[in-house]
Order: sequence, then structure tokens, then C-alpha cells
Amino acid sequence: MNPPCSRCNKTVYPTEKVNCLDKYWHKGCFSCEVCKMTLNMKNYKGFDKKPYCSQHYPKTSFTSVADTPENLRLKQQSKMQSQVLYKEEFEKNKGKGFSVVADTPELQRIKKTQDQISNIKYHEDFEKSRMGGEVPPSENNSNQGYQQSYNYDPQPVAHAPTPAPAPAPAAAAPPPSGGKRFRAMYDYAAADDDEVSFAEGDVILDVQQIDEGWMFGRVQRTGQQGMLPANYVEMA
Repeated sequence: MNPPCSRCNKTVYPTEKVNCLDKYWHKGCFSCEVCKMTLNMKNYKGFDKKPYCSQHYPKTSFTSVADTPENLRLKQQSKMQSQVLYKEEFEKNKGKGFSVVADTPELQRIKKTQDQISNIKYHEDFEKSRMGGEVPPSENNSNQGYQQSYNYDPQPVAHAPTPAPAPAPAAAAPPPSGGKRFRAMYDYAAADDDEVSFAEGDVILDVQQIDEGWMFGRVQRTGQQGMLPANYVEMA
């Protein structure tokens, strides 16, 4: 059975049939919807299953959306959701990456100072935990008796070249008393407010080790106390 034409609804016979856009047309009925120009399979353009010429083919146009209160609310809500997602991603990724910092001389000096402060703090906490924060009375009494009976008799010694003191660490709180006794091998003049000066042969009391290059003690002759270079004294 022959199908009807999509334009005139008359029967379309095989000799004049055009099959296009899922429909059947007479060759003369296959024309533009606007100007009625006869089309063929090479020059037609289909839109909504209807044939058009290139001149009258419907153009796609965009519609503007008004900034209604509802649209503004949806826009604000979408913006807030984006910010929440950004913060969640930031919290998840925080700490995973790192920035490369140049190892400048200033950063090296700061790092060294921080290491020295940490080392001093560690020694302070260690001494406090070891001695219980206080010196037993028996140890104080024994030190006082020993100090009173000690008479220094200087002996002539060969003068060796005075070594250079190690770099002074950051200022630390005075450690508890009851430390060791040392004797000065060379004269030393304090280079900072938290250091102590002494002369060759002076007795240094209550000496506590701060780090490899510095100690803390009290000069028996002057009664002054402070930090002193470890390579300027020896065990008495």
C-alpha cells in the first residue's frame, strides 16, 4: 500500500516518492515551509521534522533570564555551596603539600638559635627531674663545708694560647645550685649581660652543663654568676 504525502495527504507512488525526515513526500510537495521553494536531498535543512531552505532555516536564539528574587536566592545558594565545597577540599588537602624554602644564612641562624634554645630547655627539664627541683640539704651542707676549708694555692703553669669560646647560646634561666666545681685555666671577659667574667685560677662553683660549649656557674671570688665557655675551665 502506498503511503500518503505529508504535505497534501494524497497517495505517493514510487516513481514520485521522496523519503525524508521520517515522512513521505511528492517531489513537488517537498518544499520550504516558509517560501515554498522546491527542495531536494542536497539543499534541504530539517527542523522539527519539517523541511526548510537555508534562508529560512530557524535560527537558535537565547533567552535572557530576569534577576527575580527566586533566581537571586538560587544564585546565592549556589555560591554558598561552592564556598563550602572549596573549604572542604582545602581542609582535606591541608598539610599534604609543602613549599620549598630557600636555606638562606638568616634562616640557618634562626634554626641554630632555636636548636640551642631547645637544647637548653631540655637540660633544664632534665636537671629538674633528676634533682626533684631542689638540692638535698646534706649536699648543700657538704658543699658549704668544702668551700670554707678550701684554700687555693696558685701554682705556676705554662700559659697555653687562649682558645676562642664557642658561640653563646640563647639566654637561659640559672640552673639549680649544687653543681660541680671547676677551676679557670684562662682569663675571660664577659661578652654579654648573661655571661660572667673571671680570672685565671678562679674557682667556679655550682657549675651546670648547658650544652657542649657552655656552662653556668658562680665565681667564688666575686660571687657573680652567669654563663661561661666550657673550654676555659677544668674540673677542680
